[in-house]
Amino acid sequence: MRILFTGGGTGGHLFPIVAVAREIKKIYKPKEGEKLEMLFVGPQTIGEEILWKDEIAKKTIWAGKFRRYFSIQNFFDIFLVPIGILQSLWILFVFMPNVIFSKGGYGSVPVVLAAWLYRIPVLIHESDSYPGLANRLLAKFSKRIAISFNKATEFFPAHKTALIGNPVRQEILTGSKEQAKAIFQLISQKPLLLILGGSQGAKAINDSIFIGLLGMLEKCEIIHQCGRENLEDLKTMLGDIPSGYHLYSFLDEEQMRHALAAADLVISRAGAGSIAEIAACGKPSIMIPLPNSAGDHQNLNAYEYAKSGATLVVAQENFTPNFLKDRAIVLLQNPTLLSQMSQQAKSFAKLDAAQKIAEEVLNIAKH
Repeated sequence: MRILFTGGGTGGHLFPIVAVAREIKKIYKPKEGEKLEMLFVGPQTIGEEILWKDEIAKKTIWAGKFRRYFSIQNFFDIFLVPIGILQSLWILFVFMPNVIFSKGGYGSVPVVLAAWLYRIPVLIHESDSYPGLANRLLAKFSKRIAISFNKATEFFPAHKTALIGNPVRQEILTGSKEQAKAIFQLISQKPLLLILGGSQGAKAINDSIFIGLLGMLEKCEIIHQCGRENLEDLKTMLGDIPSGYHLYSFLDEEQMRHALAAADLVISRAGAGSIAEIAACGKPSIMIPLPNSAGDHQNLNAYEYAKSGATLVVAQENFTPNFLKDRAIVLLQNPTLLSQMSQQAKSFAKLDAAQKIAEEVLNIAKH
């Protein structure tokens, strides 16, 4: 049995793939003489070291990214798409999978188009309430489409679309507050605030945190994932790292699961993967959607999630040091409200999404 995964560019694409792959390993019962082979094909992705840990081979391809704003890079990326298709045609010819699971994003386009030429069945997963351009274009080449938000049904054929939820790595749910204390060297009994800017960080969030940091540390302890490109700038601005402030460029799976377990409140971008993991862990949150995200999908994601009562949505321009003092700290000091938000988050989560997708991937592969 050969299963190929594809998706492009961020941890939001990669981590759900890992969640599905792990479920496939649990479910798959090989016949005598069979073995399970899994391969990821896509562009370089933050956090991709997790693939080899899960025995998923990787082939890197070039993939052109279409930006919805003027960039000279758009001109060059046009030429990367056909190169990526040729690379994918060769990789698929050699590997020849039984089925492909595509997570969307620009990195999936060459692979799915090559799969269509070989008539290899494809299951697409769409995380966002407003589907990305890649999945809207590739839907016609897919056999099945799984979605995370009901609103996305408007964009895909009903006969091959199902509301499943966003796959979450089950390991994310097994964190420990006690281990978090040791890993992050937490030093106080104050509430813990976890700040996540996505796998690439978020400079606007970082700037507000920096300005209001000392006042916040009087009321809480902070773990902050700032993004690899932002780490050195923040360190330079801070000079000495204040006590109670734990700064990381990126949280790996081990760090993330314990950070989520220990957090009393999470401040995060509104990527679908982040929402799914925060909800699955039952954590109250403040969502700051990325402005001008493709199709405004982060804003739509955030407000769809906010209907559950699990989160507070704040526009980036309103996420100021005063907001942190007046709202975030007030939330941390209201355990009753935090408990209610936690219960609503758990109710929103679809913890069996990865299992259902894994079952369907294997079902398609066998036919």
